[in-house]
Amino acid sequence: MAKHPTDPNQLAKRIIGIATGEESDTDEPKKDPAAVALGRRGGLKGGKARAESLSPEKRSEIAKKAAAKRWGK
Repeated sequence: MAKHPTDPNQLAKRIIGIATGEESDTDEPKKDPAAVALGRRGGLKGGKARAESLSPEKRSEIAKKAAAKRWGK
């Protein structure tokens, strides 16, 4: 359900619009399919692909740095 306006005049206009069918009560933003496809292209393989491309020494260095940040308080 969409959020209704707090101004009484705008609320009245919206209610009339819904009652007459000019306006929908469920105004959800539409997603652009092209943008969704672009976003998922690299997102599904990101971390795994990065881990495979790093050398074991570099991965170990990153892990040690993360552990020091996490536990070094």
